[in-house]
Amino acid sequence: MGKIAILGVVLIVLGIAGLVIGHFSYTETKPVLKAGPLQVNSQEEHHISIPTIGSIVLLIAGAGLVVAGRRAA
Repeated sequence: MGKIAILGVVLIVLGIAGLVIGHFSYTETKPVLKAGPLQVNSQEEHHISIPTIGSIVLLIAGAGLVVAGRRAA
């Protein structure tokens, strides 16, 4: 399997993961106040959604690379 085909498989896996997961979130902690031993923190939750069209484009591009990689070999 050539390098192009391997890249295609990676893109296919990322596209499938994007379709299955859809979105994820993470929490970021930021210091608000530091006064000697006293520290006040703030937590912000961030939501990131993965566009469906982006995942589909990754799947199609990966399939194209796999086909191109097999024809080149």
